[in-house]
Amino acid sequence: MRTVTDDGRDLAGVQRAHWQHTYAAHPGMYGKEPSEPAVHAASVFRAAGARDVLELGAGHGRDALYLAARGFSVQATDFSATGLDQLRHAARARGLNGCVTTAVHDVREALPLPEASVDAVFAHMLLCMALSTKEIHALVGEVARVLRPGGTFVYTVRHTGDAHYGTGTACGDDIFQHGGFAVHFFDRPLVDGWHLDQVHAFEEGELPRRLWRVTQTRPH
Repeated sequence: MRTVTDDGRDLAGVQRAHWQHTYAAHPGMYGKEPSEPAVHAASVFRAAGARDVLELGAGHGRDALYLAARGFSVQATDFSATGLDQLRHAARARGLNGCVTTAVHDVREALPLPEASVDAVFAHMLLCMALSTKEIHALVGEVARVLRPGGTFVYTVRHTGDAHYGTGTACGDDIFQHGGFAVHFFDRPLVDGWHLDQVHAFEEGELPRRLWRVTQTRPH
């Protein structure tokens, strides 16, 4: 069942519209430098011999562009067409358009890729968006489907130790809304699965946000 707002609207649909507006009003809002998790992921993917990477929730593309510049072939998805337009423009400007492809996609639906078709998957704060626990489990199952056996999944999520957990507008299922943005705060059982290589706690931003960086491997 999909999460709804107090007035009965689909929360994920509301969030999609909110992100579209946000990217349009603030182009390149996260800057040009990659996130720390993307730098870590590039190192992990390289060590594992990965060549092609799927990024979920790529936004305007700072991490996708970083991974492409490091020699990976990147398939970038997001439910914001506006963000992906900015990504494609930046890829052309940097001469990376041959290394990055984009697709507008809602992760509540099946991933638009064949089984066992990518070496690695990366998602920075995508899984902790306005997704129910059931939708998160379904998405992780989809990641397992498209990853090749032995492939690596690196993702980050805000967790229940974050200062915003339990504050703002409660939407149920550990989802709370602040300033228009909805966050599903993860507890530890929600990250357990597959072969769990690492759960690394870190902080980001001015609040700061408290996150886990999770690295896991699809079984052979």
